[in-house]
Amino acid sequence: MSTDTPGIDPLEGLRAPRDPACDVFLTGPVFLDIIFTGLDSAPVRGTESWARGMGSSPGGVANMATALARLGLHTSLSAAFGDDHYGEYCWDALEQGEGIDLSMSHTVPGWHSPVTVSMAYEGERTMVSHGHEAPAPAPDAGTGSRAGATGTGTSTAAAAPVFPQCPPRARAAIASLAPGRSEPWVATAARDGALVFGDVGWDETGRWDLDALPDLAHCEAFLPNAEEAMRYTRTDCPRAAAHALAERVPLAVVTLGAEGAYAVDGRTGTAAAVPAIEVEALDPTGAGDVFVAGFVTGTLADWPLADRLAFAGLTAALSVQEFGGSLSAPGWAEIAAWWQLIRTCDRQDPAALERYAFLDDLLPATARAWPLRRAVPTIGFRQ
Repeated sequence: MSTDTPGIDPLEGLRAPRDPACDVFLTGPVFLDIIFTGLDSAPVRGTESWARGMGSSPGGVANMATALARLGLHTSLSAAFGDDHYGEYCWDALEQGEGIDLSMSHTVPGWHSPVTVSMAYEGERTMVSHGHEAPAPAPDAGTGSRAGATGTGTSTAAAAPVFPQCPPRARAAIASLAPGRSEPWVATAARDGALVFGDVGWDETGRWDLDALPDLAHCEAFLPNAEEAMRYTRTDCPRAAAHALAERVPLAVVTLGAEGAYAVDGRTGTAAAVPAIEVEALDPTGAGDVFVAGFVTGTLADWPLADRLAFAGLTAALSVQEFGGSLSAPGWAEIAAWWQLIRTCDRQDPAALERYAFLDDLLPATARAWPLRRAVPTIGFRQ
């Protein structure tokens, strides 16, 4: 994590002595991501391609955990880590580098870390992943340890998410919803006062049935993309889909890609639409995770709905201008530098700038010059 990132607490003034120490809890598989950049074209069968750059970082659920932590939220992650060098590297990068609480996580002896290799070219990316399901936990398995513990969970791809029965008390929790799957920890978190934000992926069953997402009933917010939202609601318009979803959850947020996002507050009937920021996208990896992190931040800070959407879209836009998932998650230094730059550019639409005026109350008066570049970590260097 950049050491000169301004120490901004978005929840300053809202914290009370009896509040939970954890702002956001999440769980899932952590991958080692290896990203090759600077490829002129897709690799060609039977040839060797050379990339002009590469980086490595924790991926998978680590993308969202990193994005949350860089926005100043106290983040707790429950995950299984391999006891190989990859697992050690990911643990250190998250705990020491990003300040993420790993007391609910554990190391799995003899289990190697899942890996994703990502190749970015022509504004697209191709990924190859490998991993094995983590073994079932022993009855006396501990947490928060890098040795002597065992893993848990199931996954269709590789590393199994870790679903704790007793998650820490938190202001918010982020749950990955899947058809036909219910995780007891989600209901526990909601019962203990956490606002649950439901993320969702493509429904491989093809049924697109909201009733098949049992944990949706515990969610404060549901954040599908436009195609998912329309399929789940049997509508042909993302906005209509958002209104239909708002009948099932208090807050429905539909991401519209290059067109921005649209949200409906089911409690008040308030709707908000915010256009996307036009940027040169180099790598969209993790942009959806960053959007969710930005929206969670604004919700916990009790911002107006439109400000939450604008902030989430801004953080996602900043992330796609860099390569990698957790590598590209912006912090307050990047946000401050962008805000300082954008106001000095010629021919800016005053109305568009006004949409982000709420940043003035959050950001320092001065910021580093844009563009900013984070260090790109590579396994093997020693401090």
